[in-house]
Amino acid sequence: MNELINSLAEQYAASFSEKEDLLLAEVAAYTIQHHPQAHMISGQVQGALLAMISRLLQPLAILEVGTFTGYSTLCLAKGLQPQGELHSIELRASDAATAQSFFNKSIQQKNIHLHTGDAKQIIPALKKTWDIVFIDADKTGYIDYYELILPAVKTNGLIIADNVLFHGQVLDKNITGKSALAIQAFNKHVRQDGRVEQVMLTVRDGLMFIRKK
Repeated sequence: MNELINSLAEQYAASFSEKEDLLLAEVAAYTIQHHPQAHMISGQVQGALLAMISRLLQPLAILEVGTFTGYSTLCLAKGLQPQGELHSIELRASDAATAQSFFNKSIQQKNIHLHTGDAKQIIPALKKTWDIVFIDADKTGYIDYYELILPAVKTNGLIIADNVLFHGQVLDKNITGKSALAIQAFNKHVRQDGRVEQVMLTVRDGLMFIRKK
């Protein structure tokens, strides 16, 4: 695994970024203490970026594929219009239950709709036009999620894909891991797609910002 970002630089960036509110701090602390895959949480800097993008765009409809314990969901919800909806999909029932317990404490709880199950089945049934989509689920499913979602994204709508550097494994000369190979394929897929324009950022584990033309 490659060290992508200098740890001191990360700490410095965090010290000058928007601090977590009390609920986000609670989600982070709980996840770190109780979840064996706590490294999957978005964290302060990425969370602040998601919240800022949401506030700038003031979306009516957000889709999140991969809820985990709800940290990124709560960040994305911060910019929703009062009548807006955020639909988040989580495969694992235990993580969905944890996330819902935190959503119940949020002032945006009525705007957040949590779905438990297979995203490939749930996405087509939602029948929404999305302003923002955040993809942070199983890496082997990224291309499928992208193709399912893109037709329902509004013109100038935004898809954000997480983990597009996949712990630095995509930098290896010979990529071997299943998830790293899937991410490499996804990155190439987006780059070759004339329906969108994109920029990759080296924030945390890599974020791809994709605008639908």
